[in-house]
Amino acid sequence: MTTWLRRNAKEAIAALALVVLFACYIAIHPRGFSTYVVTIWSNQGALLGLAAIAQFFVVLVKGIDLSVGSIIALTNVVASFLLNGSPASIALGTVVVLVVGVACGLLNGVVVVYGRVQPIVTTLATGGVFGGIALLLRPTPGGSVDETVSDALTYAVGGIPVSAIILVVVLLALQVFLRWTAVGPALYGVGSSEQSAYMTGLRVNRLKLIAYGSSGFVAALAGIYVSMVTLTGDPNIAPSYTLNSIAAVVLGGVALSGGVGSPVGAVIGALILKTISSLTFFSGLPPLAQPFFEGLILAIAIALGALGVFRVRSRLELYR
Repeated sequence: MTTWLRRNAKEAIAALALVVLFACYIAIHPRGFSTYVVTIWSNQGALLGLAAIAQFFVVLVKGIDLSVGSIIALTNVVASFLLNGSPASIALGTVVVLVVGVACGLLNGVVVVYGRVQPIVTTLATGGVFGGIALLLRPTPGGSVDETVSDALTYAVGGIPVSAIILVVVLLALQVFLRWTAVGPALYGVGSSEQSAYMTGLRVNRLKLIAYGSSGFVAALAGIYVSMVTLTGDPNIAPSYTLNSIAAVVLGGVALSGGVGSPVGAVIGALILKTISSLTFFSGLPPLAQPFFEGLILAIAIALGALGVFRVRSRLELYR
């Protein structure tokens, strides 16, 4: 147990902070602890949680993705056209949306790997392209999503929010992928030291493409779930998901320097951010002051992540 805590200290601290914040949120909520309150909180947390996982894959290989929000917006818009009709049509539409997400992620990866353009520059540019396509497809929020499927994925079963179940299933699948396949440890190796990974025979370029493709896939899952929660497609949702996903991975113990962290930590960080946002809403703060406090928290989280990168670089300088 002690060894586990040492290895996962950041995630454990973040989880403890989440428990405390959630208890405070329930204490001040007018309805208190109820299935309805927990379900709404879980649905909102799941949206950012999936965005944070998408960001995690790119950060893991020492990148940063400023297009995550735009991919979510684009796939959300595409979903608003396709996720209705017969069960077969919905299933096919889901596959198409996921393919769109993976294609966006792979495009980022190809430009970064073979174009040798910095990830932050690449994803800033592609994010504008993806966001522009979303606006062309649907200039204003609209569309329709099957309400039966939406209800099934956004309500609670036996008092447990379905969104929480979805997050757990996704995290378990990723745990298997990252810990029990050859690809997972290799991704951590590339993030820790790309040069060492190359010297040991790892196919670094292919691994980076896998990371970016995986990011696009999970971002598409987030886009689909946005559609299920809102029943519409909205091309204007990108900015909040991009910035919050970066802050979430930092709060969850994922190092911006690469090679450290887990999807679980990223999700915990996302839930912390959503809980803080809910706390500011119900705390009685003036509405105009709420964005200030949320923005301050984002700035602190990202600054802490950047500080961690500088510390790593300083240590490396000592060994030169």
